[in-house]
Amino acid sequence: MKSPSVPFPPQGHDHSGCIADALARAEAHCARHDLRLTPLRRRVLELIWADHRPVRAYDLLARLQQERQGAAPPTVYRALEFLREAGVIHRVDSQNAFIGCIAPEQPHDAELLICRGCGEVAELTEPLVTPQLGRQVDRIGFLPDTQTLEITGLCARCRGKQ
Repeated sequence: MKSPSVPFPPQGHDHSGCIADALARAEAHCARHDLRLTPLRRRVLELIWADHRPVRAYDLLARLQQERQGAAPPTVYRALEFLREAGVIHRVDSQNAFIGCIAPEQPHDAELLICRGCGEVAELTEPLVTPQLGRQVDRIGFLPDTQTLEITGLCARCRGKQ
């Protein structure tokens, strides 16, 4: 798992390790909660984890159609809905896309750092803002359904290139 102080992976890291770790965490999480991670759902999750950049539903569909002739939009949307409800992916609303969750075993609201240089997204493992925001929301009696904080800027690698 990535360190909260350095959430973006270092250049040249072993990304196959990211994918394997993410799939293992998701499988264990689903097994603990009696959720069925079907081969199709697992493949969609694997495609989401193929990169540290968010992926759109239609890009997932295009990849699946190369592998499976019967893949259709409802297939992908149902898989994404399951994965999101299971807590193993997050929706990046500003990009209408999805990113893998690095800590599905810990219920949490996502705090995402989106690099406008390389397009990678990192999830903070120790949320900084949402606990404070949650206290304010509770105080005024508002009941949120979901909460995702998206912060756009430049990662250290892209800042170093400028």
